[in-house]
Amino acid sequence: MHTAHREPADNIARTSSMSLLRQLPNILKLRIGVSIAFAALAGYAVAPGPSLAVWQIVVLGLAVFLSSAAAGGFNQYVERDLDQRMQRTRRRPFASGALTPHRGWLVFLYALLALAVGAAAWALNSVSALYVFLGAFVYAVVYTVWLKRRSWLNIVIGGLAGSFAVMAGAAAVDPHIGARVGWLAIAMFLWTPSHFWSLSIALHDDYAAAGVPMLPVVVGPRAAAWAVLGNSLLLVAASLVPLFYGLGWIYALGALAGGLWFLRENIRMLRDQSRAVAMRNFHVSLVQLTLMLVAAMLDVQLLSAGSP
Repeated sequence: MHTAHREPADNIARTSSMSLLRQLPNILKLRIGVSIAFAALAGYAVAPGPSLAVWQIVVLGLAVFLSSAAAGGFNQYVERDLDQRMQRTRRRPFASGALTPHRGWLVFLYALLALAVGAAAWALNSVSALYVFLGAFVYAVVYTVWLKRRSWLNIVIGGLAGSFAVMAGAAAVDPHIGARVGWLAIAMFLWTPSHFWSLSIALHDDYAAAGVPMLPVVVGPRAAAWAVLGNSLLLVAASLVPLFYGLGWIYALGALAGGLWFLRENIRMLRDQSRAVAMRNFHVSLVQLTLMLVAAMLDVQLLSAGSP
């Protein structure tokens, strides 16, 4: 008798737990977290100074990853009403109703961020921990709460989140950020608008329906395509400046190959702002970023680039 009542309850609990585990990567935007953690590791790799212990490098990557996850989860919690209006995001857990957006989620996300910042402060130093916090704060508060619904500058200023990840990695070695790392952080900052404006050209109708003032909604897709090209020219120029501060030919090849490919796709998008072309820009921007960061790490490791 008791067993008959208990089995359905156990099945419901198991189903609920499995559903939560399936939804967790979507809630925390784990793919973005991996990219941000990689940027932090690149910042560590190019920073001149003593090497960290392996366990410290692991803590650095995990701290930036978890802080990004906390910010990503907060973003979905706050933007669930916008997500419901957009084709691309309406199936997200909070927007679809797959998970109930109660305040317990906020407690969990705050605790996750506190764990990330605390781990960075314990294993690395307070400056690195500050940058870990600032990266999450910019994405969660400055971008999501303050700017997303108010200004086309939302993603421009939001790009600081990636820059802080690079600086968090570098500060783990030396709290004083040198020119080489500084220019890599600037390139990361400039990458974000070109990346997301390409996406918002592709999803122009979605953002318009949600009332989000992304640049293509404010000025139109063609004018936004010109803005992407102009910003990308600055991005490629900034990405080459570290060559004057110790990075060598491996980095030059990676930065030039990715940058020129991305610029070519930008020019193509000037002629055609269709979804397919804009999405190709979006994906090529990821290739450009990956080539730049991987080349920077390989250059330092293989060529022992000098200090700035």
